Amino acid sequence: MTNSISFKNINKLAIPALIAGIAEPLLSITDTAIIGNISVNATESLAAVGIVGAFISMLIWVFGQIRSAISSIISQYVGANKLSEIKELPAQAIAIVILGSVFVLVCCYPFSKQIFQFYNATDKILEYCIVYFNIRIFGFPFALFVFSIFGVFRGLQNTFYPMIIAIIGALTNIILDVILVYGIDNFIPAMHIKGAAYASVIAQIVMAILSLILLIKKTNISLKIVLPFHKEVPRLLGMIGNLFVRTIALNVALYFATSYATYYGKEYIAAYTISLNIWLLGAFMIDGYSSAGNILSGKLLGAKAYKTLLKLSNKLFKYAIFVGTIMASIGFCLYNFIGQIFTKEPLVLEQFYTIFWIVLITQPINAITFIFDGMFKGMGEMKYLRNLLILATGVVFIPTLLIFDYLNYKLIAIWIAFTFWIIARGLPLIIKFRTKFIPLASTQELNTRKL
Repeated sequence: MTNSISFKNINKLAIPALIAGIAEPLLSITDTAIIGNISVNATESLAAVGIVGAFISMLIWVFGQIRSAISSIISQYVGANKLSEIKELPAQAIAIVILGSVFVLVCCYPFSKQIFQFYNATDKILEYCIVYFNIRIFGFPFALFVFSIFGVFRGLQNTFYPMIIAIIGALTNIILDVILVYGIDNFIPAMHIKGAAYASVIAQIVMAILSLILLIKKTNISLKIVLPFHKEVPRLLGMIGNLFVRTIALNVALYFATSYATYYGKEYIAAYTISLNIWLLGAFMIDGYSSAGNILSGKLLGAKAYKTLLKLSNKLFKYAIFVGTIMASIGFCLYNFIGQIFTKEPLVLEQFYTIFWIVLITQPINAITFIFDGMFKGMGEMKYLRNLLILATGVVFIPTLLIFDYLNYKLIAIWIAFTFWIIARGLPLIIKFRTKFIPLASTQELNTRKL
């Protein structure tokens, strides 16, 4: 078994994971760009897509954390050369998350109106939210099934198959978006916002089918549920529980941001929707290296290769700065062009351009934070990640938003709060990692010399 962290080996994991990671925000960005250019109530429809997207993303992030939990445990068993001891766990974990997702669907569907009134949606925007959500929510169980299988593949040090699945899913969504939103003359009527919702659900079903086929055909992992539960199920559930609470805290921040943007007016929530989707695209682009850190850190921790783990963090830190800077530079070069991809509404563009620069300058900071976030997930440090995000949201994000909202900064207030929030999440991770592993690596090297 090799623990190589060469540029080639890191990118062998990172590049496919990066491409796979882009697929998720591309689904939302495609909806945003296409809906923003329809001929009927484009601004209201765009606002609805943003509000519903924020809520569904919250659900997927909360329950989709099983991907990181599964990946962490399997990676550690791979590193310790004990993979055969964990073969029953994936099927049990996937069954648990699917049952949970169906429960959420049943609970949310009847209360869609109340949910989006809570987000300050009213009138036509509320009507579109309900229409869009009541279709898209049926893709939720399929999305979580895909996330779970991606976690299995990541734990097996394989990011290639998730990439293939994600590419096919994204292309399916884009093609169906164009067909169903705009329609085809004399063949398929234009369905507008309903068409975007149907396109997303169908794409998620396609990805779920592909995931199932590849897992069965290309791995030795069985989806046959065997009882009793594996001994790692309690640890898995503990990780999921910590990540669940952590993601609730994350989505409290997103709720406050979306709710305030909606309160400011339809042009503001439309501009916020565009900026948030671009911000998330940047986050998922660096997710490739974050995933490599997640996969390799779990494996190296399982092998107790602390010196190599420290070297990995140093390399990924440099890659994060490079990728984040490149993304920001591209954004500044295409500053005016990017907004016009999503909408032609002058009032929406005016608000978008007042905050887009903040979205761009945060990219290198985001990249570093997400790299270390991925490594801590790989090492199973879910409790620390939970506590850190609760503090970052409660002590940094919400007070910052309230202060700058009081000063009437509106969308700028939201993005200043996001910036401080990301710094508060990333800096403690770097300090804790180096405080813990520099001494361990030094001790390990000293013991090696003595031998």
